[in-house]
Amino acid sequence: MPAAARTSEPFKELFSRALVEDMARHLKRAWKAFDEKRFTDAALNDFKSLELKARAQQIAGALKVTLPSDIPRALQVIVLTLRPLDKAGEPMDDPTKGLAGWAIWPMGEYVAQNGLDHPEESLAVLRALTIRSTSEFALRPFLVKHPKKTLATLKTWAKDANHHVRRLVSEGSRPRLPWGLRLKDFVQDPAPLLPLLESLRDDASDYVRRSVANSLNDIAKDHPDLVAGIAKAWLKDAPKDRARLIRHACRTLIKAGHGKTLAALGYSAPKIKLKFRLDTARVEYGGHAVFSAEIENLANKRQNLVIDYIIHHQKKSGARTPKVFKWKALTLAPKEKRTLERRHALKPITTRVYYPGRHRVEITVNGQVMAGAEFDLRL
Repeated sequence: MPAAARTSEPFKELFSRALVEDMARHLKRAWKAFDEKRFTDAALNDFKSLELKARAQQIAGALKVTLPSDIPRALQVIVLTLRPLDKAGEPMDDPTKGLAGWAIWPMGEYVAQNGLDHPEESLAVLRALTIRSTSEFALRPFLVKHPKKTLATLKTWAKDANHHVRRLVSEGSRPRLPWGLRLKDFVQDPAPLLPLLESLRDDASDYVRRSVANSLNDIAKDHPDLVAGIAKAWLKDAPKDRARLIRHACRTLIKAGHGKTLAALGYSAPKIKLKFRLDTARVEYGGHAVFSAEIENLANKRQNLVIDYIIHHQKKSGARTPKVFKWKALTLAPKEKRTLERRHALKPITTRVYYPGRHRVEITVNGQVMAGAEFDLRL
């Protein structure tokens, strides 16, 4: 997604009348027969009532009714609207030269909706679009309808000189990309994606490597053992950047205490003594549960430890549901002790409804529950 400037306006205003009118000007420049008025009228129809994604889709619909009916010709027009690149392969700063940024999203939507019968031309346009912003959403229908051709194209793009194109390989093929079409076949079997991710694991760009990590994190949600195995294999003689990528890729599995992943990352079954103390038997809503853990290394060698905690929240039904929270990763020398303290807020948030009653906090070390205690939450 393009980076959004900080603004007090609603997020949807990133698609504005000014943006639509700017698109119209550049489309007219690219194709003299373009009907600017028809495009702006269609794109801005009842615009205020639409949210961000709906605005992008409506602008894409306006492109459909105003661009040439011959799709390859329409794709050529889109390319001619784009902002030229500088010597570094980035869009030039001058907006009068062409389109970049948020205007690219609805153009990608147009390609995804209308260019599926012209995959070769359409994929070339998506490559051009992604350099000016991203076409990670628009790529996905091509992976569904033309998986072999699209995967072959991605293999070529993985060697592209432009890091935006290389990132599209991993980001556009993420099985569970947020806001994007879910790639059900790759959710079920991610094997076709793995060679692409491996080819990018040591990419020179952190931007690309983080996308590889995000794709592996998607895969881990359905195939945890597979990603644990990849982590173990990739960590062999891994440079620092790859080791960092793997840890980021395994963040969900680490948080869940997945044993094979923790072992791959060097976190074995802990040999420790743990003293746990819960200082708040009762917590008023809006307050904090306060607790501490003293950890002593009982082994005769250094131990790498991941310490997390689980809050088992009381639900309306009376059942309790667990939520894992990150706490601390540390290394203890033989016989070394360390005391950790935590204040966990129990205050209003949009993603959780709290109910009064017995809650439980548990401490996990390298994925194993080591101690716990209960407290009452009062609303």
